[in-house]
Amino acid sequence: MTVRAFYDAAKVGEALAPYDTIHLKIYYPASLDDSMEQINMGVVPARADSAPWPVAIFMPGTNVPVESYAWLAKELAGSGIVTVLYSWIKEDMPGFICLSPGIELKNLTPSTFGSAPTASALPALYSALERINSGGVLQNRLDLSAIIIGGHSAGGSAALLNNNPAWFPWLKGCFTYAAHAAASTQLGFANDSMLNICPDLPYLLMAGSRDGVIAASSFRYGDDKASVSTDRIERTFSESIDREQGDTHFVKIRGANHFSFTHPTDSTTGRQFLDWEHEGSDDDIRSCMATLIISFIKGQLLGDSAEMNTFSKTIDNNQLIAEHHCK
Repeated sequence: MTVRAFYDAAKVGEALAPYDTIHLKIYYPASLDDSMEQINMGVVPARADSAPWPVAIFMPGTNVPVESYAWLAKELAGSGIVTVLYSWIKEDMPGFICLSPGIELKNLTPSTFGSAPTASALPALYSALERINSGGVLQNRLDLSAIIIGGHSAGGSAALLNNNPAWFPWLKGCFTYAAHAAASTQLGFANDSMLNICPDLPYLLMAGSRDGVIAASSFRYGDDKASVSTDRIERTFSESIDREQGDTHFVKIRGANHFSFTHPTDSTTGRQFLDWEHEGSDDDIRSCMATLIISFIKGQLLGDSAEMNTFSKTIDNNQLIAEHHCK
């Protein structure tokens, strides 16, 4: 399967220059030909079959470069899920310029949470997808009524908190790794608060048993000392999501740490120095994650019975699955 990608950009209306532009990289199933456009410019046409395709928008961790998620984008696009990775350098907090998933902190306080989206990147990304679907290599190839959001770390938390069809009616569901819905005391929430998130769509929450970053970050939520690495992810599943339709999952992956989801990992940015050593093969861990994500999207969200079976078999038979709960 040939996978190709191209770049694009989107303006964020309320953001101030120079931090008002998101840069996109869109991965898609492609078909090599001998056209002059391909030879001259490297523009490869989309594969002709099976379109329109669902779309996954992936929200990155803070200061994690887009290249670290290319492995997943290639896997998703190769299975027929067009995937959008993006980079947005912005000022998340006063004086803190970072590579951000696009978090709107003003909507993430005790008095504002739940009243409006906290993911300021999503409207601009959807507008860009509408434009991309109207012309060019992916003209009429995108199913804009079947969009899935995913994310890692802070980007995963942004995905969890915005998986809401009242705000974004084109959403089908959400997948995350190393992300939870705990509320930061720095934003005014009481110690050990968990945010309620929209129960109207399915979720796949994945956690790593060796996640040192989440454990070391527990002070943000009022803990006096480091917590269990997966505790708040499990509590997000059990306490924050009031959904009982058999399509929402918590999966703990044996031996995975916080940055097992990234490849390659850039240790010059982000907080890799907090992580614990992973156990086992990172390649096997990522392969397990990709299988779970693809079969969750195509099976649970899009109704492919064979993919539902793949998800179940992976849960039952893969030795990397340390724990699974469904509701």
